[in-house]
Amino acid sequence: MSNARVNGSGSSAVRPPATKQSSVDNDPWLSSWGPLGEYFIDSVQRTILFWDVLRQRSEQYYAQKAEAVPHVLRFDFELLMDGRTLPRPVNYFLIRVKPPAGIETDPRKRPFVVVDPRAGHGPGIGGFKADSELGVAMRAGHPCYFVGFSPDPMPGQTIEDIMQAEATFLERVLSLHPSAEGKPCVIGNCQAGWAVMMLAATRPELFGPIIVPGSPLSYWAGVVGENPMRYMGGLLGGSWLTAFTSDIGAGKFDGAYLVENFENLNPANTLWGKNYNLWSRVDSEAPRFLEFEKWWGGHVNLNAQEMQWIVDQLFIGNRLATAEIITRDGVRIDLRNIRSPIVCFCSKGDNITPPPQALGWIVDLYQQDNDILAAGQTIVYAVHETVGHLGIFVSGGVAKKEHQEFASNIDLIDVLPPGLYEAVLTPKTADAVHSELAVGDWIVRFEPRSLADVRAIVRPDPQNELRFAAVRRVSEINLGLYRALLQPLVQSVASQQTAQWLHLLNPSELPFELFSDRNPLMRQVAWFAEQVRQQRRPCPRDNPVLPWQAAISDSIINVLDGWRDLRDYSCEQIFLGIYSSPLLQALVGLKASDEPPRRRPGLDPERIAFIERRIAELNSRLAEGGLCEAAIRSLVYVGLAGPGVDERTFNQLRRIRAENAVMPLEEFKRVLREQFFALMLDLDGALAAIPKMLPDDADARSAMLEVIRQVLSASEELTGERAQRMARIERLFQVSEPAEPLAGVASG
Repeated sequence: MSNARVNGSGSSAVRPPATKQSSVDNDPWLSSWGPLGEYFIDSVQRTILFWDVLRQRSEQYYAQKAEAVPHVLRFDFELLMDGRTLPRPVNYFLIRVKPPAGIETDPRKRPFVVVDPRAGHGPGIGGFKADSELGVAMRAGHPCYFVGFSPDPMPGQTIEDIMQAEATFLERVLSLHPSAEGKPCVIGNCQAGWAVMMLAATRPELFGPIIVPGSPLSYWAGVVGENPMRYMGGLLGGSWLTAFTSDIGAGKFDGAYLVENFENLNPANTLWGKNYNLWSRVDSEAPRFLEFEKWWGGHVNLNAQEMQWIVDQLFIGNRLATAEIITRDGVRIDLRNIRSPIVCFCSKGDNITPPPQALGWIVDLYQQDNDILAAGQTIVYAVHETVGHLGIFVSGGVAKKEHQEFASNIDLIDVLPPGLYEAVLTPKTADAVHSELAVGDWIVRFEPRSLADVRAIVRPDPQNELRFAAVRRVSEINLGLYRALLQPLVQSVASQQTAQWLHLLNPSELPFELFSDRNPLMRQVAWFAEQVRQQRRPCPRDNPVLPWQAAISDSIINVLDGWRDLRDYSCEQIFLGIYSSPLLQALVGLKASDEPPRRRPGLDPERIAFIERRIAELNSRLAEGGLCEAAIRSLVYVGLAGPGVDERTFNQLRRIRAENAVMPLEEFKRVLREQFFALMLDLDGALAAIPKMLPDDADARSAMLEVIRQVLSASEELTGERAQRMARIERLFQVSEPAEPLAGVASG
């Protein structure tokens, strides 16, 4: 498997693994050539083994393709629902993932549902390894489910049909876990992320926390000089090419074209790096290469209607982030309707979904920080520094760090007060305060952030918006012309046979045919490779020719990287030159003004009325509640002065909760949000009401105050403003000396 493809790096400076000294000295001919002879024999043998690995990849590909539902899931599973049997059939299915030996899941814990991306490849990447999204969730004790798909779509299926099918799947998962504490956590990888978000905006009652790793939600966002992929729609004249490609595919869009687009982003890796990595380390790299290629080469198709909708509404239209999409039932898809916490995980090393495209929807939808609070939304983001797009899903390091922390702290994420947070992970050390309360090797803290922090990442630009708005208009014009003038002709000559030939000749597909046993020239490679393995003579690690080999590879990669940079720069300049033109913008009906070129959703009268009713209700209930409500209000008040919400604080609360009879997690979440809003609306009034909520029993007050101290000091000692706020709470509780905890009073 190519390290560059997974980790986003293109370095070729690799060395063969350490080997024992070969017996070259026993061969007079080789001895006469010295290190050059050693290297010559080694390189020839590596070349034969390299060809054999490519042959194995092809045979693996055809074996995988012959399966009814090709996938790369590592875990055993059972089929629960087949989307092809639904009233509006789709090629999706729901399975229950069986935990591996030695791992038990807890039916009381919320289930996890992983939805895989249908963006050219087959299903299974979310459970590709033991250290994967599914793997870490099961190790955390959560029952797991997986939503995948078969290679070919059902006739006429649409994106909305898929949304309805996934809603039915979630209803089934909910019915299987009636006693679970919390609704399902749904993970939508890449393309599946925007699909999950759309469904959550229309059916919010089905969801617990939502995690969207590497998922593009704001498609025009990006930084000049860094994110060239977003220009492709404009340079190709819009979505008419999507319609043309689907037409010559006899009504289907070949996923191999999407894979080809991914490959073109890094030609150094595609044309040289990944093959050089395999060739130079063929003795050890082959299993990993074949494992990844099993997924990378499993191409799937989309219906013409699906792909056209995706390009028109999302990639070029960018209508999701501004609530412009309306379903066939007349429902507006507004991401502000999502009631569950949303975790956006992205990476600076991702050239497919860079951070601006993963986070831009936040500043598209919300103008002020209070707008997020008014919507009652909890949004968490985490930005990795280096990992590439696929590494977000398949990297073992990411699984052991970010995904493990998200899975272990999913209940904490679910009860975070409304607002914007960044997940900050720090290594767990032996001298950390209460390190036993942190799961794994990292400590996660959710630090409050503002929209200004997100804008610093996204860097929105009004001129950029105007250019892409012009692209959208040009795309609509060109698509209309194509449908009127060329589409009838193209559809009349297209057939299943031509679609099959085009599929076989695709650069992402052709290598499988060329290096398979179907090619007579490859039929003897397996025999030669077996002979080589029996007489393998790897050259020593200190062979002086090896640095020259690495240097030549680095030179090739540098040349290809330079060509890529020149290509990207040229494309960007052409795009800017065309779509920055005031004449073109005027011709398509745009004008430079203070108004944004696309709709910005505001607060409609119904939402404003709801907020006003909610504020009045909360104000009228400031003094309602008892000891538990007063304690939660106190915890929130002191916690607001700290650097963020630490997992140790919540785990201490969870530990106290396990020792006492308490309210369910969902009820705790509701109460916590009410107390948070009470403090936001009227801080002094909410605090003044605490004594009215407390019982007369001094022992109960004292015990609860000690619980509050234990929770707040779990991550660090109370100092500064937090200590001052705690002193104010102590005065409100009117307790002079701390007492022992009292059973049955803690909550959380």
